[in-house]
Amino acid sequence: MAQQLLDIIRQRRSIRRYSSEVLDPLEVSTILEAGLRAPSSRGAHTTQFILVEDPEHLEALSYMRAEGAAFLREVPLAVIVLGSPMECESWMADASLAAGYMQLQCEALGLGSCWAAVYGQYTANGQDCSEYVRQLLHIPYQLEVLCALAIGHKAEELEPHKSDSLRWEQIHIGYYPSLEADSSAQGNGETPSTQA
Repeated sequence: MAQQLLDIIRQRRSIRRYSSEVLDPLEVSTILEAGLRAPSSRGAHTTQFILVEDPEHLEALSYMRAEGAAFLREVPLAVIVLGSPMECESWMADASLAAGYMQLQCEALGLGSCWAAVYGQYTANGQDCSEYVRQLLHIPYQLEVLCALAIGHKAEELEPHKSDSLRWEQIHIGYYPSLEADSSAQGNGETPSTQA
């Protein structure tokens, strides 16, 4: 089972080209269940979701950022992931976990997905992206918009990232290596610490 999960993680890529094939309602339900089952700070589960299927709204969402969201007009479904700062100070972590779980479930079902960031982004004319989405979908101000997940049948297949592209050097054991210590060691003609 562990290997099966790792295989799904390896295979998952951000898909930006989709076919016009309609999603099965059972598949959509399964994806949403994955989001609802994601870990949540103190078990609060305050993350909310808006399913967008209307072509006009999907078209409008594709313009929510200056670039990086055009693929939303191609998908049959976008899931808007919302967090609640008033209820949970860890809303962003909780909403991110939910979105990630849904993306892995998409891959397990053979579907494509792509994260389009909303929070902290801007439209082409400088409007706050969150505000743009908020007005379009009538989202109350006590909720923050984290992202939009594009979900659909893949019209492209991307190879998994190669194992040798993994940045194992960014893993450190026990503590973060001190740059000052390494510089000092080099100045003394010593070999810097390679612990990583």
